[in-house]
Amino acid sequence: MILSRQRFPHAVTAGHPAPLGATFDGAGVNFAVFSQHGERVVLCLFDERNREIRVDLPEREGHVWHGYIAGLRPGQRYGYRVHGPYKPAEGHRFNPNKLLMDPYARRLTGSPRIHDAVMGYRAGHADADLSFDRRDSAPHMPRCMVVDPSFTWGEDRPIRRPMTETVIYEAHVKGLTAGRSDIPDAGTYLAMASDPVLDHLTRLGVTAIELLPVHAFTDDRFLIDKGLRNYWGYMTHGFFAPEPRYMRDGDIAEFQQMVARFHQAGIEVILDVVYNHTAEGNELGPTLSFRGFDNASYYRLAENPRYYVNDAGTGNVLDLDNPFALRLVMDSLRYWVEVMHVDGFRFDLCSVLGRTGPRGAFDRDGPFFRAIRQDPVLNRVKLIAEPWDLGEGGYRLGACPAPFAEWNDRFRDQIRCYWRGDPGMIGKLAKRIAGSAARFDHDGRPATSSVNFIAAHDGFTLMDTVSYNDKHNDANGEGNRDGHNHNLSDNMGAEGPTDDPAILARRDRRRRNLIATLMLAQGTPMLLAGDELGNSQGGNNNAYAQDNPTGWVNWDGADPDFLAFVRRVIAFRAAHPILRQKRFLHSQPRRQDGLPDIFWRREDGAPMQPEDWNDRDRRLLAVEMRMASGTPDYAALPGAVFVVFNNGPETQVRLPETTLGGGWRRHLDSARDDDVDDPAGTLETVAAESVTAFQLCPAS
Repeated sequence: MILSRQRFPHAVTAGHPAPLGATFDGAGVNFAVFSQHGERVVLCLFDERNREIRVDLPEREGHVWHGYIAGLRPGQRYGYRVHGPYKPAEGHRFNPNKLLMDPYARRLTGSPRIHDAVMGYRAGHADADLSFDRRDSAPHMPRCMVVDPSFTWGEDRPIRRPMTETVIYEAHVKGLTAGRSDIPDAGTYLAMASDPVLDHLTRLGVTAIELLPVHAFTDDRFLIDKGLRNYWGYMTHGFFAPEPRYMRDGDIAEFQQMVARFHQAGIEVILDVVYNHTAEGNELGPTLSFRGFDNASYYRLAENPRYYVNDAGTGNVLDLDNPFALRLVMDSLRYWVEVMHVDGFRFDLCSVLGRTGPRGAFDRDGPFFRAIRQDPVLNRVKLIAEPWDLGEGGYRLGACPAPFAEWNDRFRDQIRCYWRGDPGMIGKLAKRIAGSAARFDHDGRPATSSVNFIAAHDGFTLMDTVSYNDKHNDANGEGNRDGHNHNLSDNMGAEGPTDDPAILARRDRRRRNLIATLMLAQGTPMLLAGDELGNSQGGNNNAYAQDNPTGWVNWDGADPDFLAFVRRVIAFRAAHPILRQKRFLHSQPRRQDGLPDIFWRREDGAPMQPEDWNDRDRRLLAVEMRMASGTPDYAALPGAVFVVFNNGPETQVRLPETTLGGGWRRHLDSARDDDVDDPAGTLETVAAESVTAFQLCPAS
């Protein structure tokens, strides 16, 4: 029901064009939204009976429409309707019959229900999106809510842990706890920061949790039609609002409480953010927000502006050449840092954000990267790029500017290949162990720029990497056609679960070797939630729609011996700064002792020769690492770490000579279940298919 303007009890005045969004000042609410090509912006207020009152925003300044309403309070529900041309062939898709979410809404009452009425065009019409739909979408749309900006943070402060001390844990807010009956409010923000989860993470040794998307997102219609949901959440429709389905009581303070609890435990919070596209999709998608406010400004349109550039593969991409689209992203990022206290961001399909100009070419010095690097709030938090997209020239590993780190899929692929036994992998193993310098050692970037991982949310889990040769995605309802086929996995002789003790033992050893390689390599390691427990998705390598036990972490099947090993190898990395340096290792002599900072050896102790690097059947590589050449005296540490990666049979390995006294001790062995701290001799036996690490201890 629409109430008449005469029954509206509050005064409407000019207000201010900044800040954008709905801002409560104690006496009323200022509303401000952007629309360059709109002709009239109507604020829709909803009372406690969900009756709608429509109020025109009275002022316009620099494409920002604004107005102030005295007497409104936090909790007020609202939306917008925008009048303007409906001319898809010219890029304009205004339709005032569609209730729109405020792009700056801090809280939403729920998610859109994708119904024909939320389409700006008449679904099924012969003219498709050129037609015009007059149905009211309000019954299918959530309401925006004015929020109380106050939250008592107490002593909470940013942690600002250096990347050299960072171990990232990638997790899904719901999936990490949904299977835990012993945690109250399982599947929520509050459950994420419950005592059992915090205890697990601190004992594990991770220092940062990277959350899959928590910005409000939409369930795709094709998934709903199949009885599925968008589980991962990479379909954002609200860049300021926490996803409501993870709240217990609908209060954004629950997210803030979660962050504060993580910080109290010494754990940083990193958000996986999706600014490359929105949930509105292509020309046949719904009108939820941005399309209805100003389609031609928010989106990068094709040469024929009826259509959208689709470098993200999801139907549209935001146009960050437009100052207001870029401002939306920057304001959102600052909001999550300043108001929600998060410590960093991982940018989904970040190459899209670097595209600029009429051809949409990638530019590492483009508007987005420039804005981030000069921003005094954002250039101090952790920034991690997924450095690829689906557009032309979209694979940009190593191309992002400092201070960005980047997901390194070459690490995942080549380390999997080495331990699978693929020929000719020794040289690639060495490059990844040394921090992928060929990709990242430029423009002053640190060795921590490479975010190394063996498994991530997209693809096989660690357990599935050693248990399946092929993907098993039938539950996704796409005939097992979805998900990639480049798994680089090895089932060890049986596809999926098995009772064969020999196969189980090999799988356990392979998992240990993969995790040990991850934690002993230069760069910043990232662990997928549940991998430390032996979590499986049943061979599903694209569980984006599996909001069920397939996609949730299975705590009940935890492997205690493997969990103990993961804790040991993370602790070993933390105890040895040589393994997590800021400077790259290039076999350069050190000023302190003339020794090279990294030295590659064969099993007989001799240096690797060209014929060794070119030996496609070589399975063993040993590396001696010290503090990097050029490390200043105040940061230099004595000693060395010697690691043997052996994917062959049991072998005798000659350890390097110790020229300054002291001796080697064996401290990590993937073939053993116990804590290792044994003196080492000149010759040491390393087990078949194992990783063994030695520490050079100074003379007493």
